[in-house]
Amino acid sequence: MHDTASIFHADLAVPAVIRTAPGVFAQGRRIRSLVFSTDLAIICHCDADAVLAVYPFTCQPAITQALVAASQRPVLNGVGGSITHGERCIEVALHSEMQGVAGVVVNTSIPIDTVEALTERLNVPVVVTVCADDAVAARQIEAGATMVNVAAGARTAEVVSSLRRRYGDMPIIATGGRTDESIARTIEAGADAISWTPPDIRVLERAVMEKARRLAAEQLKA
Repeated sequence: MHDTASIFHADLAVPAVIRTAPGVFAQGRRIRSLVFSTDLAIICHCDADAVLAVYPFTCQPAITQALVAASQRPVLNGVGGSITHGERCIEVALHSEMQGVAGVVVNTSIPIDTVEALTERLNVPVVVTVCADDAVAARQIEAGATMVNVAAGARTAEVVSSLRRRYGDMPIIATGGRTDESIARTIEAGADAISWTPPDIRVLERAVMEKARRLAAEQLKA
């Protein structure tokens, strides 16, 4: 049992290098790491400071309620983008705020007037996801976005650096990549917090079962 728990814990511990990030603040907490997941089993067994819960469907209050209740830490909840925008996005965001989320997240395709309405009507941070330091990102930030979430693939550190030079103290969350080196580069470029994608639950289950089978085989030989 101890060995299985060790495997599970090791797989769900965020990379230690993330602790060097300055952090962003939400609900009175300093957040350096965010687990990018909506899987409650992953979230409950992960040691990230917060949860980045974004999924490619219209936000559902039942899912938000489950995430907030299970997470026991700040949840930044996706509320809109190309699929959900306008009044529907605003309604979902207001409902999410009442359910206790620490912030709402919209993607790069969100209309500017929706960003303006969100920042006017919500008390929690409005986080816009950007893929580049371009005119679209500039308009979203100028519309009142509270934080930016950079998801620019291999160019993430470059985009973070550009945004940091342009916007000074603007809180920046960014994807860190798969290695400690890429995470460190993103933090050095100016990211305040890192979103971390955990292993797939099926990969974790396979590792646990392989370990269990080995232990069973060893017991038979004893």
